[in-house]
Amino acid sequence: MENKEPLSPHIQIYRWHISSLVSISHRITGIINIIAITIICFWASSLLLGKSNYEVINTFLESFFGKFIILALTWSFLFQVLSEIRHLIMDLGYGFELQTTKVTGLIVIFGSIILTIIFYVLGKNLV
Repeated sequence: MENKEPLSPHIQIYRWHISSLVSISHRITGIINIIAITIICFWASSLLLGKSNYEVINTFLESFFGKFIILALTWSFLFQVLSEIRHLIMDLGYGFELQTTKVTGLIVIFGSIILTIIFYVLGKNLV
């Protein structure tokens, strides 16, 4: 017997909330960060194999695409840190009101973007 009724909440009527967006993004950036840390460890250990192997990866990181990856990983790490601070505050029993979860979610999203820009400017020695 086939069920013709849609599952609740159905994808066509479900409204996304900031909290669900931050939660899903937190999980995705966590996976990305684990992969990135592993790659960074292999990159650093390539120094043991000689300078030429290290320079190949370093040349890639100096390209436009490499710089974009570094910037994206910076955002990912900062998003993860701010989201973890948000979760720590919630673990202490604060911030469960609907308005507070919206505000802290927006702080995590925009704060990670602003901090990424600040790190970029500091890295370029523009300050």
